[in-house]
Amino acid sequence: MNLLEDRLQHANGAVVLATAKVFLHMTLSMTDVHQQVYERIKAPLLTLVSSGSPEQSYAVLSHLHLLVMRAPYVFSSDYKHFYCQYNEPSYVKKLKLEMLTAVANESSTYEIVTELCEYAANVDIPIARESIRAVGKIALQQYDVNAIVDRLLQFLEMEKDYVTAEALVLVKDLLRKYPQWSHDCIAVVGNISSQNVQEPKAKAALIWMLGEYSQDMSDAPYILESLTENWDEEHSAEVRLHLLTAVMKCFFKRPPETQKALGAALASGLADFHQDVHDRALFYYRLLQHNVTDAERVVNPPKQAVSVFADTQSSEVKDRIFDEFNSLSVVYQKPSYMFTDKEHRGPFEFSDELGNLAIRTESDVPVHVVEANDKDLLLGTSEKEESRGSGTNGSAYTAPLYDTSLLSTATQVQPELPISNPAAAGLSPQSSLAIDDLLGLGLPAAPAPTPAPSPPSLKLNAGAVLDPGTFQQKWRQLPICLSEELSVSPQGAAALTTPQALLRHMQGHSIQCIASGGQSPNLKFFFFAQKAEESSIFLIECKINTSSAKTQITIKADDQSMSQAFSTLFQSALSRFGTS
Repeated sequence: MNLLEDRLQHANGAVVLATAKVFLHMTLSMTDVHQQVYERIKAPLLTLVSSGSPEQSYAVLSHLHLLVMRAPYVFSSDYKHFYCQYNEPSYVKKLKLEMLTAVANESSTYEIVTELCEYAANVDIPIARESIRAVGKIALQQYDVNAIVDRLLQFLEMEKDYVTAEALVLVKDLLRKYPQWSHDCIAVVGNISSQNVQEPKAKAALIWMLGEYSQDMSDAPYILESLTENWDEEHSAEVRLHLLTAVMKCFFKRPPETQKALGAALASGLADFHQDVHDRALFYYRLLQHNVTDAERVVNPPKQAVSVFADTQSSEVKDRIFDEFNSLSVVYQKPSYMFTDKEHRGPFEFSDELGNLAIRTESDVPVHVVEANDKDLLLGTSEKEESRGSGTNGSAYTAPLYDTSLLSTATQVQPELPISNPAAAGLSPQSSLAIDDLLGLGLPAAPAPTPAPSPPSLKLNAGAVLDPGTFQQKWRQLPICLSEELSVSPQGAAALTTPQALLRHMQGHSIQCIASGGQSPNLKFFFFAQKAEESSIFLIECKINTSSAKTQITIKADDQSMSQAFSTLFQSALSRFGTS
């Protein structure tokens, strides 16, 4: 180490990082010396960050970030080195914000938070968002949060949509850890109009506060009632789930004012096409039928303050990255096996372009390759002859097959509704009538609940044909209409041992597959469909993780006005996979 020490002053950053790696790994078993190594390599690395190109600065800063996360106290006095410069690229600023969050302590918190608040007005909106999140993270790791809470509440008064959205999410987490601040926070949150909050996470946070602190917010039942009335206009399942729970909590605290909203929320939830929303509404309804007191104990029990929020990375992963110091693992912030071994690639590690997928027939004979970069990525696609269906008689256009199957979705939901059939749930008619009377559901004398919205009138061409080149061109040109995360039924996830089963199933619903790829449990498909009697095309990217039974779909369309209708149709077809 003495022989190599002068290499820490070398002008070449690669030499400095290689020397630092030797020092760190040689002293792992010597705690005191290892601590001294951190102090010794700190200055050379900080010097490298401030000199050279942004790319070099980012590479060195990534290694400093790793060291800061392992020993933040060593860098606590050097926090000003991590202040953002106006001419730095966004990726450098983002990394510095994370490091400022890590090194903040009682003596430096005020200055760091003051600096971060300046970034909240940055013209670079992603950096402004990150700076607000950084303020929130510091608040969650400090004991004296008085000044920080005031800053966060000031964000809510800035009247910038993205600032308000980020601040709402942070205030929610703050109240989970410091419930004693509820009075001050709720006083400001109560002045925010729900109509001005559009981002799903922010709206979900606002709804959570409306339900959790409805006793302190005089307008809470009426705001929730207004949101419930606009149920069909809310496209985010996360928001609808939070709305169901918030209305339930509000009902337990202020029953007379929330009775109407709860009845409307349960009726809308039971008629919802999203499986999770429907199931939660059904669960809440049956809980109320069983016993209102027990329902309150389940939905709104006394809560303890959250002491520590879960870390997104395990200590084992962090140690593995440290073992690979001076490599791409540090820059990517993940061990090398996660981006080199295909079996460890996550469900969203694939390229967003079709160009990384190869097109083949079921016989595995290459038909067309679209800039294929990875032959192993391919699993297979259907032949064009089979995609036209068995009843085409050689014609490219046939009567759509999907219309009747979509209509059956609505009929499947109805038998599950305990509103119309309380005996099916194993409950007495008297208890069912009592809760129905309370919530205004299902009684002949009361107005009938709003019926489930009719499935959109969309018919598909069962014999649609699209060549890969046209697909790729359209995929690059068309904007994203919808992007949603869905749940796959356990039967469907179990049946997806090979892609061919899903391809044949979707063909039966007039949705064709043009390419598929990935390795279990992470599979990826590109589908397309054509509107009947029109040339309008829908393009779908579908990523399925069979272990978590989750699906991420992205839809692009020539006719964007029909994208929601097609999404409902696609979800209905996917939900039937493995059940028939």
